[in-house]
Amino acid sequence: MTVHDEKSSAGLSETTGPSEDRAKQPGDTALMPNEPSTKPAARRGAPKKYGAEFVFRSAATAAGGIIVAAIGLIALFLLIQAWPSVMANKANFFTSSEFNTTNADNLRFGIRDLFMVTVLSSLFALAIAVPIGVGIALFLTQYSPKVLSRPLSTIVDLLAAVPSIVFGLWGFLVLAPKLEPVQHFLNKNLNWFFLFADGDVTIAGGGTIFTAGIVLAAMILPIITSVSREVFGLTPRSHVEAAQALGATKWEVVRLTVLPYGRSGVIAGSMLGLGRALGETIAVLIVLRTSATAGHWSLFDGGYTFASKIASAASEFSSKLPTGAYIAAGFVLFALTFVVNALARLAAGGKVNG
Repeated sequence: MTVHDEKSSAGLSETTGPSEDRAKQPGDTALMPNEPSTKPAARRGAPKKYGAEFVFRSAATAAGGIIVAAIGLIALFLLIQAWPSVMANKANFFTSSEFNTTNADNLRFGIRDLFMVTVLSSLFALAIAVPIGVGIALFLTQYSPKVLSRPLSTIVDLLAAVPSIVFGLWGFLVLAPKLEPVQHFLNKNLNWFFLFADGDVTIAGGGTIFTAGIVLAAMILPIITSVSREVFGLTPRSHVEAAQALGATKWEVVRLTVLPYGRSGVIAGSMLGLGRALGETIAVLIVLRTSATAGHWSLFDGGYTFASKIASAASEFSSKLPTGAYIAAGFVLFALTFVVNALARLAAGGKVNG
């Protein structure tokens, strides 16, 4: 072996020896003896932590699933109970104005008038309640001193605690007689407008859709006001101060910052109020009277809503087929209310996502 080979062998021996015989180089990843590990522990608490998270996530998912399942089961129950009566119906369910279930062998029922009265009274209530509710919310959040805004907000919220039957008695005994001359005046002077034409203003006591809509407006006013107030109160202070810095007046600040920011909240509150109005029963049953001229898109009609019609015939639910006719009407009301509340949720989600 030559001297060169001996030196090469010596060099190989030096580089391949134990790691402890040489200094650790900057790029080395091997650990020196007795050197503490810089890697995190192998998730010592992980099984317990992730187990609790899994249990909570599963419980929350199950709770949400129960609600969805309950809604689905309610819809399925209504559909199953109503289907035999719909199949035995001798009239068109969607276009007929007749609702006669006295003879189980000759069922003739339709939802046209029920749908018209329900939708018209609810939309009329919404047209009254939304401007007033938004105005109250703006006053409480933008104009009222704080010493007044809190007690006034409490009073408005307490209005939602008034029972439906109290609203109904107030509407029937106090409001309807006072509104009867107003209805005659509108029918005489504004009968060119379809909402004030036709109808039957001679209904005893003034129990028309016009009166019922005003009662419903008073009932849904707290919902719209509360939601609008909360949304307006969340307007970013920086937006308001920026508008003020540009020389905007108080109304311009409200118009340019508060109202645009709270638009989706107002829509959501309005849809929630509409859902309440669509399903209201006792107050409408007390106020609204039947009319021979029902069926027009007039505020001076009488008649029944879906809810009041079902409630008025509750004592007749002794036979399967006649009962199924009312369950079919209830299914339509269920679907209508579900759609309205879904739209409210979409509007609120648009605000959150925006």
